[in-house]
Amino acid sequence: MSDPECRVGPRGLRRGAALTLVFASVLAAGAATGALPYGEKPEPPVHVRSVAATADRDAVAEAAAEAVADGKSGTEAAEEVVSRSGDRWGAVYDEREYQEFEQALDGTYTGVGLAARRSADGQVSVSRVQPGSPADRAGIRAGDLLRTIDGRRVDRLPVSDVVALLRGDATSAEVGSAVSLGVRRGTVSRTETLRRARLAVEAVTVRRIGGSGSAGAVLIEVASFTKGSGTAVRDAVRQAPAGAGVLLDLRGNPGGLVKEAVTAASAFLDGGLVATYDVHGEQHALYAGAGGDTERPVVVLVDGGTMSAAELVTGALQDRGRAVTVGSRTFGKGSVQMPSELAGGSVAELTVGHYRTPAGRGVDGKGITPDLAVSSRAQERAETVLSGLGGGS
Repeated sequence: MSDPECRVGPRGLRRGAALTLVFASVLAAGAATGALPYGEKPEPPVHVRSVAATADRDAVAEAAAEAVADGKSGTEAAEEVVSRSGDRWGAVYDEREYQEFEQALDGTYTGVGLAARRSADGQVSVSRVQPGSPADRAGIRAGDLLRTIDGRRVDRLPVSDVVALLRGDATSAEVGSAVSLGVRRGTVSRTETLRRARLAVEAVTVRRIGGSGSAGAVLIEVASFTKGSGTAVRDAVRQAPAGAGVLLDLRGNPGGLVKEAVTAASAFLDGGLVATYDVHGEQHALYAGAGGDTERPVVVLVDGGTMSAAELVTGALQDRGRAVTVGSRTFGKGSVQMPSELAGGSVAELTVGHYRTPAGRGVDGKGITPDLAVSSRAQERAETVLSGLGGGS
């Protein structure tokens, strides 16, 4: 069995928040969706049930095959079975959606190019705008408040639901489809109609912070763990000035490919355990590569949108004593799903296990509590901590 992969599913409100660990040996697919979810805490998940999960997978496949034979939708039939299974993270994706996943493996997505998070006063604000995207061309900027999407108020919605609305449903999430955003900047409100586009994910951005005239520190923001992002983190660490600390920002990171997450963790470790996971009760382990930087001070920024593969990195660096974590409790998505193809081209995934941190902590439904919990000005606090560790700021 090959190492697992973790990906984001874009489908619906439940699926929009679901980060799944899947296996390349079963079906090569998975990656981040375009919109970056800043999810709310989930309900406690259903515990893994190896025998039941296998039986459920057979039942889902049978339902899809019978529906297709009768000229009906295999996807809808499979969804009905999964919805009754009690598997919180189980999901069914049609062929078009799965093609989106395959494209996302290369770091592309369909969207408008903005990420959102809930501000301190409970409103939904724009946290990031991708240069050259429809949102950027419309003049939307980080800090703008997002008030409505297609006329629907979003201030009381979980941010994962807001992300799902930005992406659109199965019929509207197409290149060129329109979405109307009501935004406010200061006292000025306006409505902008954007058309979704195929965009490249800016998975990793690197910049210097503080430390004028000295080594300072390096801020590495990882938006998602798509292909190449782990190598980009490793290269950024290797290229950082001698003596410069690293602020690794995983806030709002919905996960991605586990292989990339392990590579990113390896940038700060010299071998050793990154995580363990079980599949139908059989235990497996993920190990860091050798030769990472074990001396440079590191602080990891996390929040409620730090999910799955990003939690894997956070847990590894925290348990191994390699980084101080700052922010708010992470999302808590640590379950393993195994995908299988169904009649008609759709794909079903059911939970078959969970992953744990090096110290054996379960993440699913719990999240990771940071070493320093802060509710506001998290980056400022993180820079202060990094400075105290001798990493500059």
